[in-house]
This record gives sequence, structure tokens and C-alpha cells, in this order.
Amino acid sequence: MGIYIIKTPDIGEGIAEVELVAWHVLPGDTVAMDQVLADVMTDKATVEVPSPVSGTVVSMGGTIGQTIAVGSELVRLEVQGAGNLKIREVDQAVPSIVVASATTIGDPSSVAVPPLRDTGVVDARPIASPAVRRRAWELDIELQQVMGTGTGGRIMHADLDNYMAEHPRDSCDLRSAQASDRAVLAHAPMASHQTPADLRIPVIGLRRKIAIKMQDSKRRIPHFTYVEEVDVTELEILRERLNSQWGESRGRLTLLPLLARAVVLAVRQFPQMNARFDDDSGVVTRHGAVHLGIATQTDNGLMVPVLRDAHTLDMWENALEVSRVSQAARSGRATREELSGSTITITSLGPLGGIVTTPVINHPEVAIIGVNRIVERAVVMRGAIVVRKMMNLSSSFDHRVVDGLDAAKFVQAIRGYLEVPGTLFIE
Repeated sequence: MGIYIIKTPDIGEGIAEVELVAWHVLPGDTVAMDQVLADVMTDKATVEVPSPVSGTVVSMGGTIGQTIAVGSELVRLEVQGAGNLKIREVDQAVPSIVVASATTIGDPSSVAVPPLRDTGVVDARPIASPAVRRRAWELDIELQQVMGTGTGGRIMHADLDNYMAEHPRDSCDLRSAQASDRAVLAHAPMASHQTPADLRIPVIGLRRKIAIKMQDSKRRIPHFTYVEEVDVTELEILRERLNSQWGESRGRLTLLPLLARAVVLAVRQFPQMNARFDDDSGVVTRHGAVHLGIATQTDNGLMVPVLRDAHTLDMWENALEVSRVSQAARSGRATREELSGSTITITSLGPLGGIVTTPVINHPEVAIIGVNRIVERAVVMRGAIVVRKMMNLSSSFDHRVVDGLDAAKFVQAIRGYLEVPGTLFIE
């Protein structure tokens, strides 16, 4: 028998450290080659760390939420054969049996645990998002035993619910005990005289990245928001007509690709909006290509996948690409390249868009276009009161490099394209 050390991987691009966001094994677990051991995160990209060998987990380095250096020891395995650790190093090292607690209610902690039962390992590697893997870990569910109903056999949260319903069991191991405690806290009826307990929730993973980025954006950028209402009645009529005629062959259009087209055309008149400001060097770069950020809500938080070269795409191509990158972000499959490099961003809450919002700029960009919900309202047109479909655009700008007058003209240009949608097709 030997010891095999798995180190924190080098993600590339000069990254020196990563955040540990999930464990998928415990000390004593038997793992197969290519089985996922942990998830680490850099920027907004989550990377799964697989095992290059088969073996038994001896120890694990780091707790969830901890920042760890690239190249440091992540997992120690006992393997058949010599391993990759020299005998002298084995004698000097005393491995500890430690597991990082994944509970989302208390603080991340490390506790000593005995080796768990060997449930066996199936060679097939289940497909699941980090959130699903973490929940399965907490519930002591082996993902290899769960039938996935998602695309390509992907395991969804509903699949975990179905598995639990079909396999009720009493469990005394650590992970099930933690899950049971959380269930009691969440669902037990409270007497009228009792005060609910405080919950301390560690801000880790993507949520931490979002918090840092939002803080950095608001600290660095003096925002100002400009709101304008847009009559989208004719746009909606055109969209319905296009979907009726071309939806089956080209795909259905939502509002978003139409708005993307309007932004691309407006940027030609106001190139200062399609820019990034490096305030450390004091340089604004106005980009020729429009790489459109699409703010997307996922189970793990807000992400901004990028619609690259939006200026070269027609509306149906925009629609397909928006759908593709958004789904990649929601499923946790978006690459680092798909989550970086945007030059201007669109954000929308869809039906929950409210009347007015104050979007936070995606630093280091200088503009963000916010979409509010569409409502039918009575408006005056040519002296008559008529019902029209109205929508507000709430857009924020970096006041250091964008003047208020230019911002207003830019939004008015977008409004013009949306209110007279035939102009969207004119170069």
C-alpha cells in the first residue's frame, strides 16, 4: 500500500489560489479513478477536481469556504502500489482524519469522524451540478444510486426528492444527522412563546464572489441611473408575428434578443457606452466588438455569461446564443471564457421586473441596461386614451466617464429602435 497526494490544481491564467466550495467525499470513502472529490472556484468559474487514481480517502485539506493555494495538498489517498509519496515523507507526515463540514446553518468547521461504511463505487460518473452534489452529500445519498431525469441523465434536485421518498431510512451517520437537524429547524412548529434560533450562514463560493464584486463596483464607480418608459406595443406585435411565421424553423424570439439588437445599433452612435474603464491606470478602452453580458439568475447566484460578437449576429442567432450561454450558466457548465470579457451588460428580472430598478454596473464596464416588466396601461395618443404595452428601461452609468446628457441620448436611441421595430432590421 502507498500514499497518493492530490494537489490543488493549477486553473491557469496566473491564478495562485482558489476557494474550496464543496466536498464530495469523506475520510474512509473508497473512490474510483475520475470520481469527483471536491469543487473549487476562481472568479465565477467552478471547477470539479477528479481523482486520477483509485484508492481510499485518508485525509482532506481545508474547510468549505477556505481559500487554498494552488499546489497545496487537497486530498490524501491510500492506494495499491507505491503511490506518489516517498517512504521518508510518509514517516514524517502524520495524516489526520478530517472532514470539512458542509452545513449551511452553522459556521464551517472541521470535525474528526470514523471511517464510513464502504458502499461500493460504480465506474459511471454521475452528472450533477455542485449544488445538487452538495445536497446529496448532506443527505448521505450516493449519486450513483440516483436516476437522473435531466438532459443527458443529469441529476436534478427533484431526483433527490424522489430518491428520498422511495428510500426512507433511519441514518445515524454525520451527514444525515446534519440534514435531519436542518429539517427540524426548518419545519418544526414553533410554540407562540418561542423565539426562532439565529442562523449563521457562511458567505462562500459564488455568493462570496458576487458580494466582493458588488462591493467593489459600488466602491469604485459613482453610479447614476436614468429611467425611461418605452411603448413596446408594436414590438410585441412584431415579435408575435415573427414567432408565428418563423418560430418553428428559426426558433422563438423573446424580448431579450430584440433588445440586444437595439443596444448594438445604439452603441454605433454612442461608442463610449461600449467600454471598460481601468481606473487604476486611468484608461478607458472603447471596444469595437460588442460582447454583451446577460445577467442570469442561477441556483448558485447571479452570473453574467457573455454573448460574444453580438454585433455580427441577427436576432435569431442572438436568441439561440442567449439561450445557450444562459443554460450553461444555470447548469454550472459555463466556461471561464463564457463568463468574462463583456463590454456592456443587460439585466432583467423578467415578470418580477418591477417599475424601476437601480442596476449595479458590471465593473469595469461603464453602462448596464435594466429591463423592467411589461404592463398594459392607459396612455394618451393623438388626443385619445388607449391601452398600450409599456415597459421601463432602468439603466446605470459610470459618471466618471459618461455624461448625463450622453446617457439620456443613448437610452432614447434604444427607445427609438424598440418603439419603431422595423428600424431594427436596417443597417
